[in-house]
Amino acid sequence: MSIKLIASDMDGTFLTANDEYSQARFERVLSVMETRDMRFVAASGRQVKNLQQLFAPTINNGFEMDFVGSNGAVVSTFEQQLYSVHLSANQLEKVIDWNAKNPESAENIIIMTGDKGTYVSNHATGQVAEMVFQFYPNVKQVEKLMQVDDHILGITFVWPNNEVQQHVSALRNIFGNELHATGSGFGSVDVLGKGVDKAAGLQVLQDYYNVLDSEVMVFGDNGNDLEMLTKYENGFVMPNAEPFMQQRVTKKAVDVNTNDGVLKTIEQYLGI
Repeated sequence: MSIKLIASDMDGTFLTANDEYSQARFERVLSVMETRDMRFVAASGRQVKNLQQLFAPTINNGFEMDFVGSNGAVVSTFEQQLYSVHLSANQLEKVIDWNAKNPESAENIIIMTGDKGTYVSNHATGQVAEMVFQFYPNVKQVEKLMQVDDHILGITFVWPNNEVQQHVSALRNIFGNELHATGSGFGSVDVLGKGVDKAAGLQVLQDYYNVLDSEVMVFGDNGNDLEMLTKYENGFVMPNAEPFMQQRVTKKAVDVNTNDGVLKTIEQYLGI
């Protein structure tokens, strides 16, 4: 059966480095996809607004894209938002309270992403603060996170990369009945609404465009991609992914992200 929807993670997967992608090559692929009634989806832990800014040069050239942002908490077509899942005030309070009482959280940073902006403690400084301003739109530093006036899509904690999986496991053990925790790259651990992940977000687009699972191709490299990589038969892990990802997903993209591995694999499928 032919592919109708191709979705790719961004950091460590589609992007080569420093928010860059091979624009001319991508637009050539999109042109062929368009003639075959295929759609491309940017599926990322980043917010939709950030993704739209990232791909503005391609969008401004007349190409359409869809978006699964905030690890599945927001789903948008090229012209309208279809879906969003927010955390309740009670859930926010529980997670922030857990963090305050967790001795291993003493040096970490909390990022809250909402509909209107991104919120981080005004005590955040240094490289982590710089990362927040790079990857999140409309960042506001605040004194008290619980007093933010916005609908919150998720909470992100930042730990050293080699500690991510242990913190994901701990959060799932504590909040697994009502929230979803996942590793999101660069030491980030995202806490989202229950059932929120990229596969669930893609299902919203599948329903909208009437696309079967067998007609979906996906690419990813990290723990927040696992649900979609294991759901779809045509799920490709990047050769540059961590060993635990390589063990879980059998199909591999033809090259690493820095060598346009996603685009090369799509080109191979398209025969161009």
